This record gives sequence, structure tokens and C-alpha cells, in this order.
Amino acid sequence: MQVIGVGFGRTATMSLRGALTELGAGPCFHMIDLINGPERERDLALWTRIADGEQVPWAEVFDGWEATVDWPGCTFWTELVDAFPDAKVLLNVRDFDGWYASSANTLLAIKQAAIAGELEPDANRPQPSPLLWGVIERVIWQGDFQGRFEDRDAMRTLYEERIATIRATVAPERLTVWKISDGWAPLAAMLGVDVPETPSPGCTT
Repeated sequence: MQVIGVGFGRTATMSLRGALTELGAGPCFHMIDLINGPERERDLALWTRIADGEQVPWAEVFDGWEATVDWPGCTFWTELVDAFPDAKVLLNVRDFDGWYASSANTLLAIKQAAIAGELEPDANRPQPSPLLWGVIERVIWQGDFQGRFEDRDAMRTLYEERIATIRATVAPERLTVWKISDGWAPLAAMLGVDVPETPSPGCTT
């Protein structure tokens, strides 16, 4: 394991996943891999056990992966930082208001649509399985969000305190803080590689 992404999802993690892979820290595990990844059956079985509170060896969970960003990995950041002491720690961040709006418009909207039976099929990916919905509920909604997502003020406090805790816990020489506007440079420096000449993560021009 080269990189442990400890920031919440909805912080440009899909762009980050691609960037880390391009920089040589791939394959990079992301929630999308539990939806349509080639090893999704294996991975979902493992994460279901973890969400149920079972102790599963992290080396087994991340066998074949070089990095992780987004959920569900970021929920267990303290365990992963300890389990992979040689891995770099990447705190991917976004301003709270932008993060909260993005999460409400995607995560919450999808959850509400699914509960109402109104989730429209996506031709680009299969529908999440019942097992995955269970992992998302236990890990994200009841875990990281503590069942309080719709209380915006509570979530602001939770979000800011989490970032502060990570900064205070992880040794500075091991930690890189990144937001999408930072582009390639901090990621390349973290991995000790050259900055690519291709557009920065998230850019299309």
C-alpha cells in the first residue's frame, strides 16, 4: 500500500483515483469498485464483514491494491494508518459548504430515491446490491455521519473536527493535504515522481 486517502468522499476522489494511478500508485480502491469493479464480489464480501464489525486483516482487504481513496476505506483511516506504516497519508479536502451541497445532491438524493423506489437505472453501471446498500448505511450514514447528516451545523462541526484530528494525529512528514485546485504538484511530491505534462486532475482542457 502506497497511499491511504483519509478524506471523505465528494472531495474529487474519482479525479484523485485517476491521478494516483497515473502517478504509479495504482490500482487505487474507491467506492466505485464495490459497484462495478472487476473484483467487486470479493471486495464487497470483505467490506460487508467489516461493516458488521468483524476484524478482517487489512492486508487481505487490500490485496492487489496500491492505494485507497473515498469510502469505505476513509472511514477506517486510523486502522489503516497503523496497519500500513510505510504508506503515505493523503488528506483530501474541500470547503465544507461545497462538500455538504455535493453530498446532499448525490449521496442523500440517491438514498432517498432508493427508499422511495424511484432510483432510475444507470446504463453505465449496475444497480447497487442490497449488500452494498447495507455497507453504505453502516459505514457512511451511521458511521462517519453518525446519523446526523441532515443537521447541517452538526455536520460542519463533525467535518471540521475530523480534519483537525487527522492533522493532529498523523506525523507531518507523512501527511499530504490536497484539494483539487492544487493539481499534480503535491501528489507528485508525495510520491517522489515528476509532475506529469498532462492536464491536472479534474481538468479536461
